[in-house]
Amino acid sequence: MTLPEIVSQAQAGMQKAVENTKRELSTIRTGKASPHLLDTIRVDAYGSQMAMNQVAMVSAPEPRMLTVQPFDKGLTQAIEKAIRDSGLGLNPQSQGGLIRVPLPMLSEERRKEMVKLCSKLAEEGRVGVRHARTDGMSRIKKLEHVSEDEKVRSEKDVQKHTDDAVHQIDELMKAKEAEVLEV
Repeated sequence: MTLPEIVSQAQAGMQKAVENTKRELSTIRTGKASPHLLDTIRVDAYGSQMAMNQVAMVSAPEPRMLTVQPFDKGLTQAIEKAIRDSGLGLNPQSQGGLIRVPLPMLSEERRKEMVKLCSKLAEEGRVGVRHARTDGMSRIKKLEHVSEDEKVRSEKDVQKHTDDAVHQIDELMKAKEAEVLEV
């Protein structure tokens, strides 16, 4: 394996950590309705646990309302139960084949809990970035038949990518925190 390959692998690992953090933060409830809010919910369907987007279409027609349109009308009850049991504090209401999920206002206490959760998810993302960095650095050190100057240059590249990825996660965190605290 060459130095550029190691650096690009480390960078790819860091980008995966950033993307995962972005996806995780998008599932945190804010004052506005977002179809991604229900992405982490698993529904008991057809004898197994399935992701919400595999059994229904979720949309946000209003700022404080989500609608869930099941692909199979027989799953309406299971979807309602999954939303109710998700821990998001939502109370779905079924109307024919459509499930309406009104989003209640977040209390100040709940907003602070959400910010703590955002911080935890961002820290997990930073840890993922640092793991990719550590892996890349150890591979660079183990390489033989490469000059020390090239190793040092590659280590600096990995560190630069690490700093960029951590900065991206910090920006995502700041944006999400502002969104959660917005009344």
